[in-house]
Amino acid sequence: MNIIEILAREFDIPAERIKATIALIDEGNTIPFIARYRKEITGSLDDQVLRELADRLAYLRKLDETRESYRNLITEMDKMTEEIAAALDKAETLAVLEDIYRPFRPKRRTRATIAKEKGLEPLALAIFEQDLSAPIEDLAAEFVNEELGVADIDEALAGAADIIAEIISDDPNSRALVRRIFHEKAQLVCTAADLENESVYETYYDFKGLARKQPGHRILAMNRGEKEGFLKISLEICPDEAAERLGRQIIKKNPYTKELMEKTVRDSFKRLIEPSIEREIRNAMTEAGEEGAIKLFAGNLRQLLLQAPIKDKVVLALDPGYRTGCKACIIDGIGNVLYTGVVYPTPPLKKIEAAKRELMPQILRHKVDIVAIGNGTASRETEAFVADMLKDIDRKVLYTIVNESGASVYSASKLAAEEFPDFDVALRSAVSIGRRLQDPLAELVKIDPKSIGVGQYQHDMNQKRLSEALGGVVEDCVNSVGVDLNTASPALLSYIAGISAAVSKNILKHREENGKFKNRRQLLKVKGLGPKAFEQCAGFLRIMDGDNPLDATAVHPESYPVAEKILALDFEATKDIRTLSKALEIGEPTLRDIISELEKPGRDPREDAGAPVLRSDVLTMEDLEEGMRLQGIVRNIMDFGAFVDIGVHQDGLVHISQMADKFVKHPFEIVAVGDVVDITVMSIDIPKKRIALTMRTQGGKA
Repeated sequence: MNIIEILAREFDIPAERIKATIALIDEGNTIPFIARYRKEITGSLDDQVLRELADRLAYLRKLDETRESYRNLITEMDKMTEEIAAALDKAETLAVLEDIYRPFRPKRRTRATIAKEKGLEPLALAIFEQDLSAPIEDLAAEFVNEELGVADIDEALAGAADIIAEIISDDPNSRALVRRIFHEKAQLVCTAADLENESVYETYYDFKGLARKQPGHRILAMNRGEKEGFLKISLEICPDEAAERLGRQIIKKNPYTKELMEKTVRDSFKRLIEPSIEREIRNAMTEAGEEGAIKLFAGNLRQLLLQAPIKDKVVLALDPGYRTGCKACIIDGIGNVLYTGVVYPTPPLKKIEAAKRELMPQILRHKVDIVAIGNGTASRETEAFVADMLKDIDRKVLYTIVNESGASVYSASKLAAEEFPDFDVALRSAVSIGRRLQDPLAELVKIDPKSIGVGQYQHDMNQKRLSEALGGVVEDCVNSVGVDLNTASPALLSYIAGISAAVSKNILKHREENGKFKNRRQLLKVKGLGPKAFEQCAGFLRIMDGDNPLDATAVHPESYPVAEKILALDFEATKDIRTLSKALEIGEPTLRDIISELEKPGRDPREDAGAPVLRSDVLTMEDLEEGMRLQGIVRNIMDFGAFVDIGVHQDGLVHISQMADKFVKHPFEIVAVGDVVDITVMSIDIPKKRIALTMRTQGGKA
């Protein structure tokens, strides 16, 4: 199997470029570094495509390793044939390789192995050949042996049938046929396991549909319902049709063996092949659903992390609560804590005036610009209090609701304890809420991505695969934005290409002992950061007001000589990219990147994202009316639609059918997490806390 040719075909990329990209990966280069600084080699592949290519490369290499392992094992058994060797060479998936090796795999004690112990294998093979010229009973009589446990002809034939059933079940062609039937015709059937108890899975209590057409989110929902004991799930095909098609592939027109073979084929299908293939297909459906959910989660996370920061604004952050009060902190424009306190404006105490007397002077003293309110418990009452309080302040102060998912996870973490050893858990949470408004990326990297609240069924899937995928997204986002080497936290630094968690702490230690970094070359003095790591990380680390202005840009140190030559040219000379590329002996993609950085040094790519909605009033579900038009923030995206925060502490759902006047294949085509969207209220169900929204121009009407 030629891996390079396969990847070239699947990704529609020239083989030479694939080969060169693989070489970069094998040399230990990180994906962000390859994507940003080796564009001439990869053809400007972005980080997402490079990760997909790397994942597929790993799979194909594992396929080759497994192929050679099975080849060696079968050869050692002295059972290798030209047909088996050819089948191994042709196999394109691990499942097919497993089918080929299945007959040779050591087995537990089965009906077939028991029959073989009774000496019935020669009889089984003779019948399976189906070229007898006499009744099978005559041949079976020769294998009757009471000492071996074969009392009569019927027992001999039954044992032979068990052996044949296993031969059929182990045959790759038989399994491939049944697998095809399942893929084409299997019905996914879901019923209630317990009708006495109500559950959120009532939609699936009587469900039946073509398995291959079921969306991934439905498969994962059903799996969860089955795991929790509410649902029973099965894949169903017509057994008679399957057995008949299997028989056509195996049974010959021999009058002496036909009846037994037909019976044995049905037994092999029902007892051995069908249960095995059903498990395999269900696993494959689950894996496909998980991959879809992981991609959705990754897309949501990328959009969330790349939301526009609110820079240089003083923020009053509030972590609402009832009995324990509302934790408050004020942080300056770069996240330093200026004030902390606790007020009780919500039930049961409702000390509203006391809370105003505490907070209003602090707002004026520290010149607060924005109030950030966490959207958890007591958020609604806290918002009403804030909106009322701001009316009495002689200063323009707006407020916004911040999704606090994961803030409690962070506040109880070792990292939070190291950052704020003197703060209790609740105050740490308030700081996190305020900082994630100021710089979502810098704050959210401190939290396990699975706890941020923009996925679906994340606790039901392969956690290792999910962590790898989400970690890759965070890494790509951090490196695409870049970080300030002199202010970044160890958590943020650890996501920079080439920097491990240990090295990120060493960078912090170096900063504390030697003061701010003056230039990128000083990174080589950090313990554990050698030339290779420097090559990977240097371009993503910024030094403001350092020795070299280029250190504040995304220009890699290896390109400084070229950048300096460009700076010496007049503006018109930089427009002819092709001529300049040849003159400077540098690739056009890299040249364009350098010129872009020199034109806008230190530009934050997140500036293009929409800013959060800042409010000065408050709404409740009771204030909503059908047909009301509002603005909202997209909080989460699912395969079936998007949840939008419209300021009433219950996100509304814009179903995929209501996202545009045209057909929408997936919500990602229309919206991104953090987008500010115009919506119309379609319906409100206060008891069930459900709000249906539309983004269509006709207010939800076709």
